Amino acid sequence: MSDFPNGSVWLVGAGPGDPELLTRKGERLIGMATTVFYDALVGPGILDLAAPAARLVHVGKRSGRHSKDQRTIDRLIVDAALAGERVVRLTGGDPAIFGRATEELDACRAAGVAVRICPGVTAASAAAASLGASLTLRGLARKLTFVTAQARAGEALALDWERLADPDATLAVYMGKAAAGEVSARLIAAGLPGDTPVALVESASLPDERVFRTRLDLLELTSKAALGDGPALLLIGAALAPEKPAVALPGSARAPTPAGAWR
Repeated sequence: MSDFPNGSVWLVGAGPGDPELLTRKGERLIGMATTVFYDALVGPGILDLAAPAARLVHVGKRSGRHSKDQRTIDRLIVDAALAGERVVRLTGGDPAIFGRATEELDACRAAGVAVRICPGVTAASAAAASLGASLTLRGLARKLTFVTAQARAGEALALDWERLADPDATLAVYMGKAAAGEVSARLIAAGLPGDTPVALVESASLPDERVFRTRLDLLELTSKAALGDGPALLLIGAALAPEKPAVALPGSARAPTPAGAWR
């Protein structure tokens, strides 16, 4: 327990949702916590790892529906630690990728509370695993860019579209479902070809996961027609092109199975 004394905080990445994708360290810290503040995207299978006596507090924020504002969350974390609790702040994915880790770290440090980060598997990695694809590809996709498509209501996305429209990169757009049309139009206007492969992964790693493949100029239509209420990630770039069917070797006992099949 030397790395998790009373009165301290760990920001723990819960990963994309599948409890088996939680790190061993994350599982240990959740089990040691006396108070767990958790997000909306943290599944019950992960919360089940908490000690029976632990206090579980939902502070989720999803699709603009905020149960608590960030300042309130910061204060709850700090107050629990100052009361001598072992606090886990449990967030979907990785705490340092499109989360509020900086605000929570600053709040703890300002109050003299010891705070550390336990990383988690981010949604883009889980989505790529579900696709059976690599996010990078030597000679074709040498760069990987993460952006968030979350903007304030009524505001356009403040992104450098010219830089993002890079045919030699893979672009992972978090929280991109509502902005799929704008993402498509802006990238095409910036020069990315309309036939650029796109994969949409909804509820990555969870039992209700759904995967759709399309192209950039059809992204808005596909998003509206196919996606449901789950969190969705957009993966854009040549590396996301479905693989061609494997060629059977002479004497093979099995027929080849097409890879990257639509589902």
